[in-house]
Formats: sequence, structure tokens, C-alpha cells
Amino acid sequence: MDKDQGIGLVILLGSILGIIVYGVLLFFFMVQVLALTAFVGVAAIFVVLAWIGYTMASTPPPAPIETSEPTDPSKAETSGDTKPSSGSKKE
Repeated sequence: MDKDQGIGLVILLGSILGIIVYGVLLFFFMVQVLALTAFVGVAAIFVVLAWIGYTMASTPPPAPIETSEPTDPSKAETSGDTKPSSGSKKE
């Protein structure tokens, strides 16, 4: 058995065991288990949102992009080709 297959087997068996334990706990302590499950789910969402907010707040803004186009059209250099392009190619 390869190392990755062994890890996969452990994950599979651990997941099945987790389902069984969660079911037993849910059967005996329904309200507490559901409340804890809801809390952990909501807390996980807020942790992800806090991480995104921290990353956005602590990352410096990117440098502005410099454009190579002139801002004044009257100063633009022409390439000498004054024939308009029609978009279709004639042969």
C-alpha cells in the first residue's frame, strides 16, 4: 500500500467513526450537540471573514498603473497611415 493510500484509508475510517460518534452524541444530547454544531459553523464563517478583512487591511495598495497613451489627442503621433480600417479583408 502506498503512503497516499494509507493516509486516504485513515481519513476514510476517521470520517466514518466521526459520523457514528456524532450520531450517538446527537441521539443522547440533541440540543447541546446541535447548538455546538451551529456555533462552530457560524464561528468558522466569521473566522474566514476576519482573515479576509485582516488581509485586506494589512496589504498595501498596488502601485498605480502607468499608461503609455498620451492624455492630449492633439499631441498624439500618427503612424502615417490615414486609411481607415474597414474590418473586412479583401483579396
